[in-house]
Amino acid sequence: MGNSTGATAPPTTTENARPGVSRRFLLGGGAAAAGATVAGLVTAQPVSASPDSTPDLLTQLPPVGQIPRRSRIVDYELGELIVLLRARKVTSVELTEAYLDRIERLNGPFEIYGDNGGYNAFVRIDREGALAQATAADKLLRHGRRSPLLCGIPFGIKDSIAVKGLEAKNGTHAYDGNLSRRDATIVARLRAQGAVIIGHTIASAFSGSIAGTFAGNAWNPRFIPGGSSQGSGVATVARLAAATIGEETGGSIIMPAAANGASAIKPSLGLVSTAGTMPLSPGYDVLGPITRSIRDASLVLAAVLGPDPASDPLTLSAPHPFPALPVGARRGNRPLAGTTIGIPQTDWMTRGGTGVPPAETYDGDYRAAFERFKAELVALGAMVKEFPGLDVTVAANDPYFRTTERLPLPDGSAVSPATALLNPNRYEIRYWQAIQAFAESHPANAPALTRQFGDLAQAAATAGAIPTAVRDEGERRRRTLQANYQRALDEAGVDFMLVLPMGAQIGPRFGGTQLRNYRSFYQLPNALTWPMVTFPIGYDSTEGLPINAAFWGPRFSEPALVQAALDYQDRHPQHHRAAPPDPVFAPPQQARGLAPAEETVPPELSNDPLVAEEAWA
Repeated sequence: MGNSTGATAPPTTTENARPGVSRRFLLGGGAAAAGATVAGLVTAQPVSASPDSTPDLLTQLPPVGQIPRRSRIVDYELGELIVLLRARKVTSVELTEAYLDRIERLNGPFEIYGDNGGYNAFVRIDREGALAQATAADKLLRHGRRSPLLCGIPFGIKDSIAVKGLEAKNGTHAYDGNLSRRDATIVARLRAQGAVIIGHTIASAFSGSIAGTFAGNAWNPRFIPGGSSQGSGVATVARLAAATIGEETGGSIIMPAAANGASAIKPSLGLVSTAGTMPLSPGYDVLGPITRSIRDASLVLAAVLGPDPASDPLTLSAPHPFPALPVGARRGNRPLAGTTIGIPQTDWMTRGGTGVPPAETYDGDYRAAFERFKAELVALGAMVKEFPGLDVTVAANDPYFRTTERLPLPDGSAVSPATALLNPNRYEIRYWQAIQAFAESHPANAPALTRQFGDLAQAAATAGAIPTAVRDEGERRRRTLQANYQRALDEAGVDFMLVLPMGAQIGPRFGGTQLRNYRSFYQLPNALTWPMVTFPIGYDSTEGLPINAAFWGPRFSEPALVQAALDYQDRHPQHHRAAPPDPVFAPPQQARGLAPAEETVPPELSNDPLVAEEAWA
């Protein structure tokens, strides 16, 4: 599989097309590159897990006697299952079979990128392999505390991430035959921690959409699942896996987590290796956990983070050892005392546009949940206040992300500062060359790839011609934006920020507006390299669909964001522990005619920063 190692930092803007070069292939068409199994990219090498912190983490989990009894085995949280498995109250085989049985009953047919008549959260599974892994995990668990942290826990992995022996197709049959010869680094680390890999969760086509239509929402399959990690967002909430891994370039972990009411962490750039992931935008791409609780997400993140210098040099930018991630709430009535949480008033929403404070655009249910949530944070001791944030629509604030300025090239054309970074990053990892090599080795796939990417050779040549000086100027501007945003927090005395990823009920999968109100600059945390966590705070009054909030802040501030979310969920567990009712689906034999031929993604909903920029322009 391919590895998004690549350069210093990335981009997010448009460029003026050069003579004879289509904008579609310059921008990559919102797609991600094929794996090195077919194209010679740097591959993920087998790695050992990060230093084993199992004993320390186990002491922070509740003893078996304090775990409440759930009505179904699949309703236990990952942190609870860790304890129950070690206490021999449940076996990994029993747990894995329970999830596989639900997949068989509720998922629908596999390998369908469209409406398959079920949840369609998993696009393919390895039932035999999962049960073999579970059997091996049970043997390890007989040794009790000596077993690794995630031993016996069933996982789903996004369709863009290499799982040895399975194809990785990144949401499209255009990558049929892209067989993974080894695990991605993150999968290898999960296996080293004893995790059971069920299979691949479905992705938006080419990881291109933050809305998604292939899967059905965990709470009501008639509604969108969010994208592009749509199956990962659905699977854990619908009780088809204990946890999943998603990938984000711009919104692709946060949006499906929010749409389904999951708890997720989008890490800082460089905290988790992306080696073995089909890349989209090296320098933006990150991998992170999607789970039911923030405690679960923190446990997973602790197991997979750490340096991977040979395969992903960006991981060398993270502190090592990384500060311990919390997995338990703090005691006392005011655990958030001393924490200042800022609500950025210039984090514009799509419904109101520039100039309207975000909360003024929320629909009734979202506004009520938002006001209640703020009051709950204050009751826990936090200072919650409005502050300007950084308005990236003001030219003086933002020389990189939304700027209309262009950097001149030697041939007389010009590129945005973001493009000056992103396209050379893609060139370095042989992004277009990988796709071209795959198309040549799989000629039946070539027409679909050509429609998506255009002239691959010309795109590579154009990106490779961007001079180092222009790329360096793009990087300088990106760092200026980062410094400007940090200054906005510092001057307001804000530790981290609170936003709602969406401000209105999500829309139907088909025949309506998919996202009715969402953060206009959902890709800004990725442009800044900053982390974000999201978790449910309520449900709407009509369809019972979830409402999520999000904390985000400076790079490598994960411990502070996670701790605040843990403190909240400990006192208000009803939101993340709620389970959707099992839907009644039509017989599976009726499903195959439902799949659309292609997924059409409006540019404003693209996960690709350069494609999304078309909508901003």
